[in-house]
Amino acid sequence: MLDELPEDLKKLPAAERLALIGLLWDSLDDGVVTVSDAQLAELHRRANALAESRAGQCTWPDLRAELEQRLR
Repeated sequence: MLDELPEDLKKLPAAERLALIGLLWDSLDDGVVTVSDAQLAELHRRANALAESRAGQCTWPDLRAELEQRLR
């Protein structure tokens, strides 16, 4: 394991370092990263909260049609 980030990686712009993090993350095989029961419960809670918050929303085409209807 690296104790310190190599200097050439430190010099990369933030966007490139974030892209590198994504590439490294995506390179992991399924099942390599484990989560605790508490983390899994939190993920489910957040997913449910997101689904509930989107329940009352409408799509752009629907909103546009409604606005056009009101302007007539």
